[in-house]
Amino acid sequence: MPARLTILASGSSGNSAYLETDDTRLLIDAGLSARQIRQRLLVIGRSPENLNGILITHEHTDHTQGLGVLAGRLNIPIYCNRLTQEAIQTQFPAPLDYRIFATGTTFELGDISIDTFSVPHDAYDPVGFLLRTHSGNIGFLTDLGHATRLVMERVRPAHALVLEANHCVKMLQDDTRRPWATKQRILSRHGHLSNDAAALLATEVMTAELRHLYLGHLSSDCNRPALAQSIVSQALQRIGATHATVEATFPDTPCSTLTLDRTPSVPSVPQVPLPHVTGYPAQLGFSDRL
Repeated sequence: MPARLTILASGSSGNSAYLETDDTRLLIDAGLSARQIRQRLLVIGRSPENLNGILITHEHTDHTQGLGVLAGRLNIPIYCNRLTQEAIQTQFPAPLDYRIFATGTTFELGDISIDTFSVPHDAYDPVGFLLRTHSGNIGFLTDLGHATRLVMERVRPAHALVLEANHCVKMLQDDTRRPWATKQRILSRHGHLSNDAAALLATEVMTAELRHLYLGHLSSDCNRPALAQSIVSQALQRIGATHATVEATFPDTPCSTLTLDRTPSVPSVPQVPLPHVTGYPAQLGFSDRL
């Protein structure tokens, strides 16, 4: 059976994805209530009782909200690093089944090989993932303020990539409801990627094998799905990467399930650099709600 990926939800209010292979069923983050996760899995004919594990990128509540109930009641293993575990335990003191990995290592979970790597975000030890399946590789970059060389190297083997496109810089700057300190945090090098920064990163990691881009963690106030999709798509068109599809994700409804299978490569695409996107000094905080 080929690997199947479903983005159950992605946005400032909650993030979770489901990956299924021949032998393994995983959640990547659990940032919805346990009830919502169950309901969205039922939409695709799946159940949380069959999960083999939950991967956690970092401890912010829009990535961990459902852990206490879901993992606690169903005894589902939680895979995270040590500092993330310690932070989660302040949210959910009850004993949970933690399986600890060291950031930067690779481990096996069923028939999936999971590469972990550090990302720049204002959490204790945030990570990105590259999930290697027999059908192809899936990268997760949902929260980061900028793309380091390490990040780009680690996700370049991806055939599908979940990439943050959190905000439009102008919409964020013009927002009258957010204090300046919050805007500084979001725009910082440990905050969140803008549409332009996501477009730049997409062109930097684009290969003939990367065919599916999901734009995630869109701010409901300071972004629009069509705008994010347009900016990233136009950047890819400028470098001739017409083979890659770009799809926005949503906080309130699952995306269509992607069936991942390896297909013959198309010719390599040239790399055309886009204007450099600068940030502001980091303002560290805890909540990911924007």
